[in-house]
Amino acid sequence: MTGRREFLRMSGLAMGAVALSPSLLAWAAEASQAVATHAIGVLPPLGYAPDSLEPFIDAQTMSIHHDKHHKAYVDNLVKAIGDDPKLSSMPVEVLVANLQTVAEEKRTAVRNQGGGHANHSLFWPSLKKNNGAVPNGELGKAIDKNFGSFPAFQKVFTKAALSQFGSGWAWLALKQDGTLQVIGTSNQDTPLSAGMPPIFGIDVWEHAYYLKYQNRRPEYVQAFYNVVNWDFVQERYAALKKV
Repeated sequence: MTGRREFLRMSGLAMGAVALSPSLLAWAAEASQAVATHAIGVLPPLGYAPDSLEPFIDAQTMSIHHDKHHKAYVDNLVKAIGDDPKLSSMPVEVLVANLQTVAEEKRTAVRNQGGGHANHSLFWPSLKKNNGAVPNGELGKAIDKNFGSFPAFQKVFTKAALSQFGSGWAWLALKQDGTLQVIGTSNQDTPLSAGMPPIFGIDVWEHAYYLKYQNRRPEYVQAFYNVVNWDFVQERYAALKKV
C-alpha cells in the first residue's frame, strides 16, 4: 500500500503525464486492502487454496492461472521496463493508468504485460464462494440505480463477457462522475487506462476456464456469479467512492 505523499512523488516522476483521476488518488489515501496497489516485480499470493472455488472453477485452472500465467505477466513486465527507474518504482496500477509516460518502443509490451499484472492482481481477491449472495449496502443501491436491479445488471455484465471477441475481460467500473458502467476490454487492456477504476471483472481468456468448460464460455460466466467475493467488491466500491 502506498502512502499519499509517496504516491504523488512517484506519479510526479512521470513527466508529461496527464492528471491522475481522483479515483486513482484514492489508492494513496485509503488504508484499505480493497484499494491496495501492487509492486511491478512482485506476484501477489493467491490468498486461498486453489480448490476453494470448486466446483465452479477447478483447482488446476486456478493453480496454472495464478502460478504460470500471472507470473509470466510479472516477469515479462520487468523485462519490458528494463532499467528505467521511473517506471519500475511505480505501482503497476499507476503505470497502466499513465501509459503515455512510457517510451513508445516499450509501450505495447508494458500495456500488455502491465495490464495482465494489474488485472489479475484485482481478480484473485475478487473471488470467493458466496453461497448465492448478491451485493447489498451502497453497492447494491448503486447497481439498482444504474441498472434497475441486480438481475438487470447481470444481464448487461453477461452480455459484455459473452460478446467479447477472443481474449479479454468484462468489468464493472467506476466512472469519474461516480456512476457505474459495464465495459469490455480486449486482451489485457484495463479500464484504468481510460481513467475508470475497475470494481471487479471476469477474465474471459480461455486459460481462465478451458480445462473445465472447454468452449462453453456461457457456462463459465454463469458459474462465475457463484464465486464473486461481494464483501471485497463492496469494500472496494466504498473506498473508491470516498474520494
